[in-house]
Amino acid sequence: MTSTLTQDLALADAASRRVDWRGWAALVVLMLPVLLVSVDNTVLSFALPQIALDLEPTATQQLWIIDSYPLVLASLLVTMGVLGDRFGRRRMLLIGAAGFGAVSALAAFAPSAEWLIAARALMGVFGAMLMPSTLSLLRSIFTDRDQRRMAIAIWASAFSAGAALGPVVGGILLEHFAWGSVFLMAVPVLVPLLILVPLLVPESRDPHPGRFDPTSVVLSLATMVPIVYAIKEFAVHGLESVLPPLLVVAGAVFGWLFVRRQNRLDDPMLDMRLFRRATFSGSVLVNLLSVVGLVGFLYFVAQHLQLIVGLSPLEAGLALVPGLLAMIVAGIGVVPIAKRVAPRIVVPVALCFSILGYVLVAVAASTGILPLLIGAFVALGVGIGAAETVSNELILASAPPAKAGAASAVSETAYELGAVLGTTIIGGLLAAFYRANLVLPADLPAAAAEAARETLAGAVAASHTIDVTLGQALRDAAAHAFDAGVGVTALIGAGLIVIAAVIAALTLGGTPRREPAEH
Repeated sequence: MTSTLTQDLALADAASRRVDWRGWAALVVLMLPVLLVSVDNTVLSFALPQIALDLEPTATQQLWIIDSYPLVLASLLVTMGVLGDRFGRRRMLLIGAAGFGAVSALAAFAPSAEWLIAARALMGVFGAMLMPSTLSLLRSIFTDRDQRRMAIAIWASAFSAGAALGPVVGGILLEHFAWGSVFLMAVPVLVPLLILVPLLVPESRDPHPGRFDPTSVVLSLATMVPIVYAIKEFAVHGLESVLPPLLVVAGAVFGWLFVRRQNRLDDPMLDMRLFRRATFSGSVLVNLLSVVGLVGFLYFVAQHLQLIVGLSPLEAGLALVPGLLAMIVAGIGVVPIAKRVAPRIVVPVALCFSILGYVLVAVAASTGILPLLIGAFVALGVGIGAAETVSNELILASAPPAKAGAASAVSETAYELGAVLGTTIIGGLLAAFYRANLVLPADLPAAAAEAARETLAGAVAASHTIDVTLGQALRDAAAHAFDAGVGVTALIGAGLIVIAAVIAALTLGGTPRREPAEH
């Protein structure tokens, strides 16, 4: 099996050729859905305060508004990646773009929290068609290793930058329009994509696809959904319920059945041999933990800047621009370094910047120094931007070209599962610490007290409905409880990045892979 994989890689390298302007133009077009989907992962964090005031979701619904989209997306990425390998990656991209735009328009006018959660989930279905297609199409367009490394660096920078750009875009839109505008922005992005993709991007598919296996699809969904839901329930309710452990066990059982079925099928939906390669598995885990750190940070910094510091959505978004620029520069700047320095050195060193960023967050939460928080995001951006460029290139380089869709889907699953876990773990723990540290003022009306215990946004909204002095006391209490939780969860985030750095040092190889490019 290993020899077959090596032969596939050797044949791919032998057939490598450098692309002209048309290939780079195709890259620009393929960046449109990357930017859109990654912006959509984080733009909602900045719209959440307005949504909370308008739709009045509970704490659990508030998490689901954010997480329903990446949860469905992550659950279907492998399935959609395999379908793209079989039926055409460009075709899946175009179907996903059309559906994503239509459902985004429905989400913009959601009349209730339940409606918005459902619309976000449906957006995840079409978003799952977009992401594996973009990365796997790059693998088929850029066969030259050096050009592919640069293309993936730009792709990864676009994804990371989109995640950071979300607050800026959200801030500009929310400054002038209602919260539904953050969904309507998908339409002007996807229209040119639908026009230009057929002109610039060649179709690509697996020449020898296996049969489609519905049982594997069901097993993959039955694995991910219970586990992520269990984490959410534990974050909200703690040890009060026996449901989370039962869900984890159920997800683990279905996961075992999924792996067992893939190993027994002649044409598996997901080739489990890929995970036997330490470089592939290590890179996937680095992606997962890095995105947990990034999205977790954006989840609480959006609320801190708007609801505690008192910045407008636009001002809060602009405060994160330095980190956004650092992420882009680091993602592209690491390319020449990665050609000469071993991945097991480059990635851990990069992630040390992210660790420093989270430590600075903990300090900023206790001191209230805004420039320190901005500096924390710069450090976080440098680390994640550089690490993900290297890890994404290693993921694609480890897979046969014909299985680019499946490999890309695994990489994207790590991204999106990281987005889910970022808000679930960091957001859930933050909610728990907030409630534990919240000391409500005496004589607070019952309705205001109930709203304050649910979320920080609820406390701020309730403070405007009561006596001015009592309202200020409530805001101060809520801010103290929230920032106390930020300090603790920031250190947890730093711990997750430490784990990612250790994994990278142990799995990503001792020397950079030097493969001759044919011209």
